[in-house]
Amino acid sequence: RARKMEVPRVGHSISSPTSPCEDMIKNLSLDAIQLCDREGNKSQDSGIAEMEELPVPQHIKITNITCDSFKICWDMDAPVKERITHYFIDLNKKENKHANKFKHKDVPTKLVAKAVPLPMTVRGHWFLSPRTEYTVAVQTASKQGDGDYAVSEWSEVVEFCTADYSTVHLTQLLEKAEVTAGRMLPLSVFYRNQHKEYFDHVRHAQNNKMVPSVKDNSGSHGSPISGKLEGIFFSCNTEFNTGEPPQDSPYGRYRFHVPAEVLFNGDTNLYFADFYCMYTAYHYVILVLAPRGSPGDEFCRQRLPLLDATNNRFLTCVASEDGRLTFHHAQDLILEVIYTDPVDLSMGTVAEISGHQLMSLSTVNAKKDPSCKTCNISVGR
Repeated sequence: RARKMEVPRVGHSISSPTSPCEDMIKNLSLDAIQLCDREGNKSQDSGIAEMEELPVPQHIKITNITCDSFKICWDMDAPVKERITHYFIDLNKKENKHANKFKHKDVPTKLVAKAVPLPMTVRGHWFLSPRTEYTVAVQTASKQGDGDYAVSEWSEVVEFCTADYSTVHLTQLLEKAEVTAGRMLPLSVFYRNQHKEYFDHVRHAQNNKMVPSVKDNSGSHGSPISGKLEGIFFSCNTEFNTGEPPQDSPYGRYRFHVPAEVLFNGDTNLYFADFYCMYTAYHYVILVLAPRGSPGDEFCRQRLPLLDATNNRFLTCVASEDGRLTFHHAQDLILEVIYTDPVDLSMGTVAEISGHQLMSLSTVNAKKDPSCKTCNISVGR
């Protein structure tokens, strides 16, 4: 027997307005609809239609996964396939272990789609986030003359994880960041602040070398470098009135500074990696400096937009006729520069700064403001 129930009829397309879904999936219910329990407790169903049982989707396959879309297909028994008019798709973040009867409006999980040929594309940046684990289950349904639906049992539950931002998405972020960059100011050094214990450890346990470590989860949730790229964070911003690095830092009172040409020269590739803010008026851009042919360079080449080192809106290195290099950085952004190779302390100097340690400015595992119109794009949050 197939179960029969009423489902609110809504008319929201789940296609992104910037990337329409070819399969014309309709009727995303933005309100929390509890169509039925996954266990299919028929005793709780008010109306049960006496009719041939609808086929339960089998062998669910998820393919073509992006940061805010995926394709889904499954197998069905043929005999009553023509009676299926709709598919009900229950999509949940994996952390929600149990299907909630009342879900928040910004986490819709019941998608009502017309029975289109499979595979079917599910797309929507307001309910799919990048790099997030989801569970999905499917019912087949047959719309009745009175507007109610007869539905099958739920399919098996399948898990999948959405992808990082692609270079297309990062290029959109890059274009937004370029608008914010402002005029360029000269710089002469890159610098890195840490506690005294850090530099003591580098000297005594790491043979005087600062070594790359894995990038934390600060910035955009879909950033392909978070938790993957290994590098060393440097700063390069200067104070506009002195032309020197600021004397305050959130990361420690000891500063290593190195001439800019040691890290950034004709043998270095420059990549754009992220643009974000932390519920503040100022914005951050993450850039990657990777020695050509290094493991970091190979990693970035496949994932990040490559910038022209001599002509971009963030950080430039230009050689004069006599071979001398000059460097400039964007005034209106805070640049975080990741260098992907080890750096020996002998390449620069370590000294104590005279300013304060401003912990409130730390970006360690900082969460991006998802509501900021300046630094968000119309894909997965």
